[in-house]
Amino acid sequence: MESSIDPRASIQRAVVLVSGGMDSAVTLALAHEQGYACHALSVAYGQRHASELIAAERITHEFAVAEYKIVQVDLRSIGGSALTADIAVPEQGGAGIPVTYVPARNTIMLAIALGWAEVLGANAIFCGVNAVDYSGYPDCRPDFIAAFERLANLATKAGVEGAGIHVHAPLIRLSKADIVREGLRLGVDFAITVSCYQADVDGRACGHCDACRLRAQGFAEAGVADPTRYV
Repeated sequence: MESSIDPRASIQRAVVLVSGGMDSAVTLALAHEQGYACHALSVAYGQRHASELIAAERITHEFAVAEYKIVQVDLRSIGGSALTADIAVPEQGGAGIPVTYVPARNTIMLAIALGWAEVLGANAIFCGVNAVDYSGYPDCRPDFIAAFERLANLATKAGVEGAGIHVHAPLIRLSKADIVREGLRLGVDFAITVSCYQADVDGRACGHCDACRLRAQGFAEAGVADPTRYV
């Protein structure tokens, strides 16, 4: 007689969004430490360079994920951001929401992660958004994560009939320096990560954009040598 027990039920699974940057690397390490079978997900959305996706794959090898998937979404077709259109990346962030904000990016990525979580029978999604040392993006705030979790549990079979889905953003209230320290505790190799908005094909950072500035500041405040490779 065939067993009615779902073999996945005894496995604690999580979908972890991995961008290739330092925050998502630390997030993956935290999910791994908490005992999840991690299914890593990257989204090729038409970003300026492919080096962050190469970095994402390197990160997944470091933590022996259960599965790694890249999903293609063409956000370049709608543009609206310096990361998805022919708009210059500013060297310093100004007032208001910066031009490097990608419209609806985190909403779209979390929606894809939610769909895969349902397929896998996973009850957790991890993402590396941060509301302290960030560039002013509205989809990096705690209110957004809480709202998406409510949506996830209203809009899915898992939310209505199952145990529900929890969206974890473990770095959301940490400074970049705290993220560096946590990553070192977890054994994250920051040298393989890419954070720069306009890294070259080899993943070397420009050293001038907002992402580079925040990253360098984090290492400096943590009192740790910056392993970033610069052009």
